[in-house]
Amino acid sequence: MKQQSKLKKIWEAKGYLVINLIRITPIGLPDLIALKPNEVIFIESKEDNDRLSAIQKVWLNRLTKIGFECYVNLKLWEKL
Repeated sequence: MKQQSKLKKIWEAKGYLVINLIRITPIGLPDLIALKPNEVIFIESKEDNDRLSAIQKVWLNRLTKIGFECYVNLKLWEKL
């Protein structure tokens, strides 16, 4: 099972509605958005040997700056 599928199941088990954004978003925007009432988080899915691109870091920083929680897999993104 791919990392993204695993993450979707984990976040859904926490009560989130998880939507895959890969095909409908600008390049670099995190792969998944997880929704609960009054809560929105963004999740970038990375396999063990993958690294974040510069544009992905820009998006994670931008989203964090405006108040969203962002994760890379299960780790909270800390703005650079």
